[in-house]
Amino acid sequence: MSKKKIESREDVSLLVNTFYSKIRKDALLGPIFNGIITDWETHLELLTDFWETNLFFERKYFGNPLHTHVEVDKKCGNTINELHFGTWINLWLETINELFEGETAQIAINRARNMATFMHLNIHNARNERT
Repeated sequence: MSKKKIESREDVSLLVNTFYSKIRKDALLGPIFNGIITDWETHLELLTDFWETNLFFERKYFGNPLHTHVEVDKKCGNTINELHFGTWINLWLETINELFEGETAQIAINRARNMATFMHLNIHNARNERT
């Protein structure tokens, strides 16, 4: 398959769906995601909205991902750590590099790295606030 630029919602949807198919099969992340997400179709649409908002600045996502991830960490017994985020970002990079090229692909990589760092630090901080 030849690489293309990320230019539309369809491209974002391809990225999200391909990426999360890898997540669902991953030995470390799969049990977490599959144990919490009960409606994958709806969740993938929400994540497509999230990434479309982040990449094209079209306001389609209105959630609070930090709150959601803090709650997931609680459900996992406060065990989410840097290995989880490292695995997540590696699968994200792998997926983008398989499918896409160009400026928007690089922006997606940079934003994912920033988000992973932000989420990891804030999940850790939320644990300290609960103690």
